[in-house]
Amino acid sequence: MSDTLELAPNFTLPVQGADQDEITLQDLRGAPVVLFFYPRDDTSGCTKENEAFTALQDQFAELGVKVFGISKDSLASHEKFMAKKSLTVPLLSDEHGTASEDFGVWKEKSMYGKTFMGIERSTFLINSDGQIAKAWRKVKVPGHAEEVLEAARSL
Repeated sequence: MSDTLELAPNFTLPVQGADQDEITLQDLRGAPVVLFFYPRDDTSGCTKENEAFTALQDQFAELGVKVFGISKDSLASHEKFMAKKSLTVPLLSDEHGTASEDFGVWKEKSMYGKTFMGIERSTFLINSDGQIAKAWRKVKVPGHAEEVLEAARSL
């Protein structure tokens, strides 16, 4: 990795679970941000990941870090998912896939011998200047949210 940090791609996306209707990444500068991209609402791994970030949300907040989950699911799907699983981390709806493509997480995947396009589970820690301080690709859920919290502590 070079000494120069890459600026995170800007986006404006509708949000569920926040006190506003949409989030523009650039407007969050001045505070660190965690963005975790996940494939689908209410699936096993995605539920565990969202629950893990929800469980640590207060600790991220103490550090001044804002945490958001992102998938291509609709706001209605996010609302149902959050209510069903008592999730408190705001979820962004990237229905058109623009942010997923800009962050390079829209990938060809395969399951049971079938190839398809989908979100590769990935997390980005963005510093207060809007630069990607750390990126995790092909995330394995167990222990991941804790690892991101540790990295956030070192900002």
